[in-house]
Amino acid sequence: MIDHNKKIDIGCVMMKKWIVGVTTAAMALLLAGCGSSTVASMKGEKITQSEYYSKMKKSSAGQQVLQQMIVEKALDQQYGKQVSDKTVNKRYNAMKKQYGSSFASTLSTNGYTESSFKEQIKTSLLSEKALKDLKKPTTKQLKAQYKKYQPKVTVQHILVKNQATADKIVKEFQGEKNTTANFSALAKKNSIDTGTKNNGGKLSAFDNTDTQLDSTFKAAVFKLTKNGQFTTTPVKTEYGYSIIRMINNPGKGSFSSKKVQSALKSQIYTKWESDSTVMNKVIAKVLKKANVTIKDDDLKNVLSTYLNGSSSSSATTAN
Repeated sequence: MIDHNKKIDIGCVMMKKWIVGVTTAAMALLLAGCGSSTVASMKGEKITQSEYYSKMKKSSAGQQVLQQMIVEKALDQQYGKQVSDKTVNKRYNAMKKQYGSSFASTLSTNGYTESSFKEQIKTSLLSEKALKDLKKPTTKQLKAQYKKYQPKVTVQHILVKNQATADKIVKEFQGEKNTTANFSALAKKNSIDTGTKNNGGKLSAFDNTDTQLDSTFKAAVFKLTKNGQFTTTPVKTEYGYSIIRMINNPGKGSFSSKKVQSALKSQIYTKWESDSTVMNKVIAKVLKKANVTIKDDDLKNVLSTYLNGSSSSSATTAN
């Protein structure tokens, strides 16, 4: 089966590169404790929370837990009112629907429970709010994105193994009335793409930011600027030869139009969300505003990823 609409890895959807993923809730709880309560016991010996904390704070895993806890609380403090439980649940349910019966196993494979995944979704949404609040695209950046920009289009295609078969189908379609229905009939009859043939070869709408489709296929699609246009020369990809027909191309639109400006900003923000350099700078601003105080000298550089190792005015230590 040729899957032109691959499902995106669940870890990549919700976990931005700048976020340190930690899924062991117990570790976070114990890291916060420094009392004499017993964590584990054996004949004649025991391990207390204080002993455990002393070890954990010196490990990279323990420091990552604390770093993540601080970032999450700072984001929630500044943007929490903008992200409701309803919004989180909506995103969660959309992912659940996308993965269907494999959702539970996919969560487990990625180290998530329902609760921890919802927490990750919330952190992701909070980070998006912070990004849009603290960093705005410049006119230069918008113009550069416009050069790459293509609106969301809908196409249908017929995939076959060889060019001779593809050429034959092109000629057959040219002899018929150019309609979506007629092309759909040919797709159902001839296409080897079992994922789309029974739906007339129709693909889900996509734009220039799509990363799942073959680049040659996309290049050919974006040359079809009018509805009903189709490739008279079959397009060769790693899967075979495709005849592609444009169902709906709304047109690129002018740079100054509100719709295009909104699309350009959306594309830029989506790109920035996966850019660790950009996001680290955004989180640094969030942490500076939060005025974090680190009360353990051994952990004074726990936020160095964002604050360049500085423990002065942005993240102070207190004895």
